[in-house]
Amino acid sequence: MSRRMHGFLDRIFNPQKLVKKIPVSGELPGVPSLLSRTLRIAWPSLTESVLIGLVGMVDTMMVSTLGTYAIAAVGLTTQPKYIGLSFFLSLNVAVSALVARRRGERDAESARQVLLQSLIITLALTAVVSVLCVVFADPILRLAGSAPDTHEDAVLYFQIIMGGMVFNSVSMVINAAQRGCGNTKIALRTNLASNLVNIFFNYLLIGGNFGFPRLGVAGAAIATVIGTVVACVMSILSVLHPHQFLHLTCPKRIRFDRRTMGGLANIGSSALAEQIFQRIGFFISAIVVARLGTEPFATHQICMNVLNIAFCFGDGLSVASVALVGQSMGEKRIDLAQIYGSICQRIGFLISILLGIVFFVFGRNIVGLFSSEPKILDDGAVLLDMMAFIVLLQISQVIFNGCLRGAGDTRFVAVVSLISVTFVRPFFSWLFCYPVGLGLVGAWVALLLDQLVRFLLSRYRFGSGKWSKIVI
Repeated sequence: MSRRMHGFLDRIFNPQKLVKKIPVSGELPGVPSLLSRTLRIAWPSLTESVLIGLVGMVDTMMVSTLGTYAIAAVGLTTQPKYIGLSFFLSLNVAVSALVARRRGERDAESARQVLLQSLIITLALTAVVSVLCVVFADPILRLAGSAPDTHEDAVLYFQIIMGGMVFNSVSMVINAAQRGCGNTKIALRTNLASNLVNIFFNYLLIGGNFGFPRLGVAGAAIATVIGTVVACVMSILSVLHPHQFLHLTCPKRIRFDRRTMGGLANIGSSALAEQIFQRIGFFISAIVVARLGTEPFATHQICMNVLNIAFCFGDGLSVASVALVGQSMGEKRIDLAQIYGSICQRIGFLISILLGIVFFVFGRNIVGLFSSEPKILDDGAVLLDMMAFIVLLQISQVIFNGCLRGAGDTRFVAVVSLISVTFVRPFFSWLFCYPVGLGLVGAWVALLLDQLVRFLLSRYRFGSGKWSKIVI
């Protein structure tokens, strides 16, 4: 490493400057050591998250060959799907935080109990949520704002995805536990395999290639479920090796101990509240945009797919911050928890600057990958110009919230979601779209305000150090 590069890294990641209101409780590693550990855990989760986002874009591109209505139909299912998954996403936050803390404490048996009991809860919840979503798919999608030209395909897609969600939910909880241990490469491998299978079967089933039936939107849903089956099998195999820190064996009897259930309930309940607040806000905002018509909603969905790529960079670093902060707190090194969280945030900020430049310069070309319709190209290019600024806030707030989750401070994150996502974003989406008359641009102005509020609140909380006193 050149002297100039070493000086640059030292200015940005100097641990003495990153410790703020947290007292130093031991020797601080040097910048190379801190970056090495951060990147060792971060790069697999970062790669995994970005690949998932890219595959989501490819998925949308392949569906777009059916027409604008197909993009809108699949897009309509996004928020209802995540509302159904909110129970599992919140449980997984608790699993990652608890396993990371037990890893720091070197308590393998407690980590195993966290995973085992979480799997049992997951299977029970999946049975209930899956049945409800399949049975009530028609009214759910009508509420989501489906139009006559999108409703039938949206219902069919939603029923197939939610009918096969057991494979996804099991894989998610196992991967969450592995990430808490710092085994982010396992989640990378399972999701990479799943997404490649998804793309392969998309090609076969959407357009009916190599003698397979042409199933259209239903084919895209079936391909997704097949991909989750592959991920589920790989995830289960990853916890069957007896010499790993995290492994499962067939229990002689199933028991729920107070410590594990208390930790899952404490963190998971706040994370569930966060998920519910977020999904309600996203759902209402999506309905507001859907009411603008099929073409504006398709444009919105295309741009949200692009924004999701930026989110994936933040999400990957957020996963790393959960593990690093949780493990550091388990080791009783609160100072290192703040340092690792700050390093993840600063890496994310550098990435967001590069992404912002790409979106601003190549916005129209990116939208052109999804559609050649002039109206969609024009409107999409405007939204990507706005996105260049949104990503600066989005990636940072996602990482700050990951740090807080790793510390077990999920209640504060839930309150932020209630304020910003449930109230700020839907209200201003409606206000700017209709009374002010900005249309689709108004929804994205509201999205910018939402990201700004979440960034300011999460940055303040992490800098305050109040999360360091939480016991789980």
